[in-house]
Amino acid sequence: MTTLDRSVWSERERAHHARADALTAAHRERASRGEKHPVWDFLFTYYSYSPSQLRRWHPGAGVELTDAPERAAWRWYAAGSAPGSVVPDAAGFAREKAPLAGLIERILCRTAARPGQFGCFGLHEWAMVYREAEHRHPAPLRLGQAETDAVVEAHDLRCTHFDAFRFFTPEAVPRNRTALTRDDQPVLEQPGCLHAGMDLYKWAMKLGPLVPGELLLDAFELARDIRLLDMEAAPYDLSDWGIVPVRIETADGKAEYVRRQREFAERGNTLRSRMLDAWLGQDAGSHSAQGAQPDPAAASSRRRVMTRSAAS
Repeated sequence: MTTLDRSVWSERERAHHARADALTAAHRERASRGEKHPVWDFLFTYYSYSPSQLRRWHPGAGVELTDAPERAAWRWYAAGSAPGSVVPDAAGFAREKAPLAGLIERILCRTAARPGQFGCFGLHEWAMVYREAEHRHPAPLRLGQAETDAVVEAHDLRCTHFDAFRFFTPEAVPRNRTALTRDDQPVLEQPGCLHAGMDLYKWAMKLGPLVPGELLLDAFELARDIRLLDMEAAPYDLSDWGIVPVRIETADGKAEYVRRQREFAERGNTLRSRMLDAWLGQDAGSHSAQGAQPDPAAASSRRRVMTRSAAS
């Protein structure tokens, strides 16, 4: 258990507020004018967490805050060792959210343990408009419908992420190498997937006070950076918003996509390790996106310890 005096944790909280406000300033300004953005709104709509939620700082599991009575009624907090102190309640979370906790741990551990796959070239966005007259985004296709369809047909679709696959057009679904289901997610998720990297923000949010605020903002920044590549490589013409395309239909575009995809995979695995360590005291290992294996026995042992703690 680490203990933070109020002066220390209050300063960390202030720094978190300032960083979060800077990260969401442009979105909040657009929202105040009722303006939409085809790239950045995704971070607040698909991931339905408001700037105010991102702004709330938590210390992470195993960190006790002294002189913090105002947090006593916050969800997933418990009384600390001294009057007025509180600590994030990892045992309570494990007890009341056992299926979610198990799912998050499986996805984080298993994704980090697998080798990254780097041959999808972001074609999931192309598969979402394949042979369809109406599209999810109002922006025009930069190659037109016929040439966009031809790009899909010239490639092998290798999507491994169900939450991308579920938006494929009916004619694109059978073209994917694997038919995906929600139940397959912990089995197939891999660190090369852009959406698996963006989802680290979702998992950090779902864990709430068990994840340090600084780590939450790091996950948000990764989601932001990945989202940009996701839309740069998409089939849409987003030049009105200053988006320069990564032309994945060309050899140069593929090379750029894979280079950046590998960088995101490394960043994502670093965050997975940090998240597991902060939450469960379980180091996922200094694995790279190429897939060095963490110790599954250690993960199982830690889960048993956590379950016993929840039951006590």
